[in-house]
This record gives sequence, structure tokens and C-alpha cells, in this order.
Amino acid sequence: MPLSKVLGRKPKKQAPPSSRYIEPSKGVFHGLGTTLLSIAETTGGMGLLFAQVVTRMATFRFDREELVRNLYRMGVKSIPIVIVTALFTGAIMVIQAAPLVNRVQAHGLLGWGAGFGTLREVGPLLVALMINGRVGANNTAELGTMVVTEQIDALRVLAIDPVSFLVAPRFIAIVTTLFVSTVFADVLALFGAAMVGDLLLGVAPRVFYNGLTSGLLGIGDVTSGLVKSVMFGMVIAMSSCQFGLAVKGGAPGVGKAVNATVVASAAGIFVLDYFVSFSL
Repeated sequence: MPLSKVLGRKPKKQAPPSSRYIEPSKGVFHGLGTTLLSIAETTGGMGLLFAQVVTRMATFRFDREELVRNLYRMGVKSIPIVIVTALFTGAIMVIQAAPLVNRVQAHGLLGWGAGFGTLREVGPLLVALMINGRVGANNTAELGTMVVTEQIDALRVLAIDPVSFLVAPRFIAIVTTLFVSTVFADVLALFGAAMVGDLLLGVAPRVFYNGLTSGLLGIGDVTSGLVKSVMFGMVIAMSSCQFGLAVKGGAPGVGKAVNATVVASAAGIFVLDYFVSFSL
């Protein structure tokens, strides 16, 4: 006999099993839309931040001491890596051109070939990527750490504008560093190319520099690389500052911001390189 009848109780009706809500799978279009919205949000934030930086620069409202400190930390301390990058860039240009130069016996054009590729494209691009990895990532880590530890909020409490005190000096320092480093790297790359051309192909440095200054290279080839360096510096500066100030989630968020800065800046450099090369 059932226990419910012995106790004189009516058995409870068992509730039907509740139907669980199954979340629909997120498709390709959902992921694509999320990515596009994230890119639009980041780009819009960079645009607003850039407008604030330009306003501070136009009215000279930025910290001079912070600018000098960042110029030393970003520019002077980047000299060793710029020297290594530039010398090997010139050497690689000659090594790549060596088979063709020997085949057609065009030793007099070695200087023009190395100079054309270095000044217009390879020099600014490689220096920008190196500065991005060293300066851009470090800038994001610093700003992100200040956000996580609430130092940015402390500056606002003390009536100190974070854009004038932190962002504008870093923007000027990064752009200046990349421009000067590109000029320095171009000179060193051509010197390295001349030395390697003498060692591998027997092209005297005098012949190399005659080919470089014989009139085949114009002022536009030089200014093209310099314009690219300024544009690349702006991309690195704005990306690193924007991702640094938008850090969320503590220490893991800082690491994600650094990674996003390096990737976004590199992608922006290549995209901008295409349009500038197409225009000039």
C-alpha cells in the first residue's frame, strides 16, 4: 500500500519538466556586427581624443616637462634599436638587389635602387613598426596602469587635465620621435647599403652615392617617406593613448589593451601606407 494512503494524504502531482531556454547560436553576422561596432567605437574615440589633443596644442596647453621627459624616454632610448634596424635594412636592400645587378651589370644603379626603396617605403615602415612595438606598447601600459590604479581620477580631482598633462605631450613626443628616427635611419641605411655593396659587389661607395644623387631620385621620394613617418607617428600615438585610457578589467585589461594597441597600430600603418603611397 502506498505510504500516502497510510498517512491519509493525497499524492502531489509532479510538475511537468520545465522547458529550458536554449540560447540561439551566434552566427557569423552577429560576430561581424560586433566587430564593426567595436571598430567604430574605437575609431570614434580616437577622433574625439585627437580633436582634444589638437586643441591643447593650438593653445599651447600641454606640460613642457612631461614633453621633455617623454622625448628622452621615447626618442633617445630608442636610438640603439633604430641603428640596428637601419643598418640591416640597407644591407638587406643590397643583398636582394645583388643578383639582378650582377646579371645586367648595372652597378651604377645600385645606389638609386637602394635609395628608392629605403627612402620611400622600407625605412619609414620598419622604423614605425619598431617604434610601435617599443614605444606604443609601453605608452599603453603606462596609461592603462594609471587608469586601473585611479591615478587619472586623482588628476581630475586635483583639477589637472589628463589630456594636457599626459596625452598631448606623449602625442608630440611619439610623432617627433618617429620623424627624427626616420631621418636618422635613412642616413644609416644608405651608409650600410654602401658598405655592403662594396663588400659583396665591389661597388665603390663613390659609385654608390653617385647613383644615389645622379638625378633619378627626386625630392618627392624623400618627402614621401617623411610624410609617412609623421602619419605613422600619429597613428601610433592615438592608438596607444586611446587603448590605454579605455582600459577596463584591472591588470588583465592592461595586457589586452597593449596587445590591441600593437595590432591596431600595425594594421593602421599598413593601410595608411597604401593610401599615402597611392597619393604621393
